[in-house]
Amino acid sequence: MKPIPHLLTAALVLAGSHVWADNKATEADNTAKNERDQSGETKTPIDQSQDAGDIELTAKIRQMVVKDDALSMLAKNAKIISENGTVVLRGPVESETEKKAIAEYARTAGAKKVVNEIEVK
Repeated sequence: MKPIPHLLTAALVLAGSHVWADNKATEADNTAKNERDQSGETKTPIDQSQDAGDIELTAKIRQMVVKDDALSMLAKNAKIISENGTVVLRGPVESETEKKAIAEYARTAGAKKVVNEIEVK
């Protein structure tokens, strides 16, 4: 017996809407973080200094982070912002170990001060 096309289509639409509803329920609500970032109270990548020393410092840290195969993709995408030798680290990571590793890379690269605002997921 052949399936009736419109019933098959209806079944797929219903199945798809169920999946969509489940995905929608798990979407992250970043409203508070977005408001915090727009307030000017926290450093964002736009605050990266254009001073050659700060750019070099950020690049050194990023190279160490990217080369570390033990770090998750979240950790490799952490925000690194250097200004006057101070490094601000932000973004989510998988573990406290990753958070500490990135901060250590910043110190090793020569940061005068490290502000570690990384959040463990």
